[in-house]
Amino acid sequence: MDSTTFNFAIIGAGCSGIHLALAMMEDPFFRDKQIIIIEKESKSENDRTWCFWEPGEGKWDGLIHHSWSRGKFYSEAKPEQLDMAPYRYKMLRSIAFYNYGKQKVREAPNFHWVSDTVSEIRQDESNAIVAEKSTYYAHHIFDSRIDPSFYQDDDPYTRILQHFKGWSIQTEEDHFDPDEFVIMDFRLRWKNTTSFSYVLPTSKRTALVEFTLFTPELIKDHEYDKMLDLYIREIIGLKDYSVMEVEKGIIPMTDYPFHNLHKENITKIGTAGSWVRPSSGYSFKNSEKYAGRIIQNIKSGKPPASGIARNRFRLYDRLLLDILNHHNELGTELFGSMFGKSPARRIFKFLDEETNMLEDIKIISSFRSAPFLRALINQLTR
Repeated sequence: MDSTTFNFAIIGAGCSGIHLALAMMEDPFFRDKQIIIIEKESKSENDRTWCFWEPGEGKWDGLIHHSWSRGKFYSEAKPEQLDMAPYRYKMLRSIAFYNYGKQKVREAPNFHWVSDTVSEIRQDESNAIVAEKSTYYAHHIFDSRIDPSFYQDDDPYTRILQHFKGWSIQTEEDHFDPDEFVIMDFRLRWKNTTSFSYVLPTSKRTALVEFTLFTPELIKDHEYDKMLDLYIREIIGLKDYSVMEVEKGIIPMTDYPFHNLHKENITKIGTAGSWVRPSSGYSFKNSEKYAGRIIQNIKSGKPPASGIARNRFRLYDRLLLDILNHHNELGTELFGSMFGKSPARRIFKFLDEETNMLEDIKIISSFRSAPFLRALINQLTR
């Protein structure tokens, strides 16, 4: 192999890129492979918070910031205590994961991390990755950048945005229960939309409070602030608090076929590769799972993306997205029915795509059938 050509290149060292790099490090198959990671940002700040659930102890417990064994869901009418055992809900600050990933790369002699911004991948025999500072070459490229075609919006696919703003707040007196979180609270909504708050207490005096919307359009920044302050004062009941950190994010919730954009020598990963479950936006555990599948596919001689994001669960997601797109106000009812009639442990398993058909039916039967029948007709006729 030419010394300037890598076996694999990973563009982007976010959630999916680091998971893929770590999965390669852990498998002896890749020990003699040269791998480059190209990341445009320093990854030196906590730019997001990932939450996920899993039964009991897990691989990332050494990095998690906090976890909870009890939770609540609030519809507009009443609270529901989450029946989630043996699952725990876990919170991981991105900076901890970035630092861990960067340290592992530094320790691995066959991995190379460069700070550069990729502008183009030449899809010819050179397989060149053109960036601002240099041009890199690799036999196979894993690309986490969302393809520009997604933003053209001139196709029949549904695009909902999960957009949110969160404040890490601190109080002068004890107020929170650090052993219990709120996964969704619909008691305060933005106009007639699917919008909710959630609360992740990390001590009796600190919590991350976020206001989230599942809507086609964004709202203005000061409007998130207005809803957060209103929720904290009127729902939580805090009159005095200070904001320690702020985070914002936008996650596409879409049935756009990202998986059709793979090329012979280019595999899309992360959101750009359909790794994020469209109905929830949860990405951390999906990234771990799909990175592992890519490793097995490579070792088996299959295309790296084989078997990713192509199953019956994506049909369920398309139907939910269709409902949110045409009748966004129904989101409160849908999530209320799901958490009100199904134990959280089954919902978590369903969102992890690990349920069987009988368990699927139990969850689906908790919803009114009419909205889903309309959505199915829309999907069949579009």
